Amino acid sequence: MKICMIGAGYVGLVSATCFSEFGWTVTCVDNDPDRLAQMADGKSPIYEPGLDDLMARNMQSGRLSFSGDLGPCVAEADVVFLAVGTPMRRGDGYADLSYVFGAVEELAPHLTGFTVITTKSTVPVGTSRQIEKRLEELRPDADYAVCSNPEFLREGSAIQDFTHPDRVLVGIDDPRAQEVMGELYKPLSLRNAPVMFVSRESAELAKYAANAFLAMKISFINEVADLCEAVGADVQEVASSIGKDRRIGEKFLHPGPGYGGSCFPKDVSAIVRTAREARAPLSLIEQVQTVNDERKIAMATRIERLAGGSVRDKTIAILGVTFKPNTDDMRDAPSLVIVPMLQERGAKVRAYDPQGRTHAEPMMPGVAWCNDALDAAEGADILVILTEWNEFRALNLSEAKARMRGDLLADLRNIFNAKTAKAAGFRYDSIGRQEQAPS
Repeated sequence: MKICMIGAGYVGLVSATCFSEFGWTVTCVDNDPDRLAQMADGKSPIYEPGLDDLMARNMQSGRLSFSGDLGPCVAEADVVFLAVGTPMRRGDGYADLSYVFGAVEELAPHLTGFTVITTKSTVPVGTSRQIEKRLEELRPDADYAVCSNPEFLREGSAIQDFTHPDRVLVGIDDPRAQEVMGELYKPLSLRNAPVMFVSRESAELAKYAANAFLAMKISFINEVADLCEAVGADVQEVASSIGKDRRIGEKFLHPGPGYGGSCFPKDVSAIVRTAREARAPLSLIEQVQTVNDERKIAMATRIERLAGGSVRDKTIAILGVTFKPNTDDMRDAPSLVIVPMLQERGAKVRAYDPQGRTHAEPMMPGVAWCNDALDAAEGADILVILTEWNEFRALNLSEAKARMRGDLLADLRNIFNAKTAKAAGFRYDSIGRQEQAPS
């Protein structure tokens, strides 16, 4: 089977590489010359553990290739995936589908034989039918079917998620296309991965609903953490207790400075917009947005309070700026709110992130970038954990404290033990737990 993947961003590149690992012949098309040159050298333009090695193996086998020429790729393909960006549109929070329809117009002249055109991008309900309508105008003679196949990949764990999915969701109305998509995912169904065929509208909405629900869990546990601090409970004990209930589950019950990334902020915004237009408002999800926006602001205020009411002329060491560990993604990261607020209030910021500096540096003017965590701690009054990279868990707290001018550790990810931090000489503050630094 031959696959054309339009878009070599996070979703497109991971999906293309994993499909080639299944044994299919995949060409990934992109219009960025620098990105294409990098991938042609076997180097991923994004940071994702294991992706470089997987790319190299399949490029060497001849199953994975990259091109800037869409026409031949589409003409030979059995399945054409649309994996282009759908960013949040300015002004109304809706998904910007200009890249999707731009790709549709570009591919239409090259369709030959029966082709399944599949959206991998996260798109609002009804997009598949809009694509179908546009293709009818552009190529009334073409033989094709349009379906929806949303991804459920976690950055940092994307290869594992693709090759061992909880489910594969395909929104489809055409029996021929269902046969093709069933064959495409046969390597997974043979391993008993559920391949679910549903309506196109159900598949499109399910992607948004899943991310909105997970975002809701994060905002929920963040509010519970605040309650724990007020009443004397421990949020980790509470989260563990409720997470053992199989109806709830343990994942996404970790308090912190709020969610970010490429999916949750824009997908929550898009489903809220869709619901309003359908006159079926999702007031609960709208509140999730509000809670998350306020959470990031509250974390900057918390650090200021811990510093005695002012961070002016204080040096703050920030460990981790990406929205989560094991990625270089800075999209809607809490750091993009928290760091500028601290700077505006007079703080000097030193920062270190294992992978995020390249993308973060132009987004955070005035930050002094450091080579490692101990370097960041040098001369700092306050040490702040913003992203829970594993290497921070192994940080020698005594040495970090010795390098600092101050003694405050604000652990916004709860990665340290209070007794250990205090033994190293820190005034320690964490989220939703009782042993807090005096303010």
